[in-house]
Amino acid sequence: MNQDNAGIKLFALNSNPKLAQKIADDLGVELSDTTVHHFSDGEIQINIDSSVRGCDVFVIQSISDPVNENFMELMVMIDALRRASAGTINCVIPYYGYARADRKTRPREPITAKLIANFLTMAGADRVVTLDLHAGQLQGFFNIPVDHLLAIYSQADYFKKNGLDKDVVVVAPDHSSVKLARNLAECLKAPIAIVDKRDSKRVDKNTDVIGDVKGHQCIIFDDMVDTGAKMADAAAVLKQAGATDVYGCATHAIFSGNAVNELKNSALKEVVVTDTIQMPEEKKFEQLKILSVAPIFAKAISLIYHNQSVDSLFNKNDNI
Repeated sequence: MNQDNAGIKLFALNSNPKLAQKIADDLGVELSDTTVHHFSDGEIQINIDSSVRGCDVFVIQSISDPVNENFMELMVMIDALRRASAGTINCVIPYYGYARADRKTRPREPITAKLIANFLTMAGADRVVTLDLHAGQLQGFFNIPVDHLLAIYSQADYFKKNGLDKDVVVVAPDHSSVKLARNLAECLKAPIAIVDKRDSKRVDKNTDVIGDVKGHQCIIFDDMVDTGAKMADAAAVLKQAGATDVYGCATHAIFSGNAVNELKNSALKEVVVTDTIQMPEEKKFEQLKILSVAPIFAKAISLIYHNQSVDSLFNKNDNI
């Protein structure tokens, strides 16, 4: 055990135990014992098997499919910790579900991302640690500290190690992803291009590309892959525009519906994602590459526990 981090109480719930174990290994601590029981009617019972009185507690839980069940597990756990007199309750949420519901797009719509923030705060969370929110301004939904970490440095390092920082163009699959693409392009010192997708409809391969991709390798970059359609369509458009190898990259691999078939049968040479959402074996395919974000979270947890700034996790030389 790493004696510097020996006082950390680290708990894993059911959404992503593999990532939680990797984080514990990187920290050099054991996962604390807890029992999560689901009754036949769907109710959740949590028992914490050791004292947490006065301790700095970190609970690792993604709000991923099944979204509502995983979120309720987290809420029940926070309440149990608060009633057990935990010193601080830090929610480590690798994937923040409902993040796309961050504003009203039509009358009488809820802003569910704000509701989730309210619930976490009211339940008793003292801090949220998360990664690559769908929109950075979601941090403002909380009245408690939020540490918003970035996977982009790990993603950029992966492409650099594989020689993809030369003769490469970073591509936004639609106009809403331009800032993300620019950030990765900044890390790789590469130009950007944009697939001219203007609405929610699927595009055909003859859609315009803003920027020069002919004869270049391309990386399609987004924060998440849900149905896979947008990334697969963008790959077809880039191939039609003369791109050579096309790679897809995103932080959160939701892979809902027919996503696996969309990506597996697309023009993508490789799909690079992270392990913020646990990937079942049946959703893995040959082109899939999964990067672990455990080192990012482990460093952040250690810094927070020692009351140090997490600034060291960001590269100040990149304007992102």
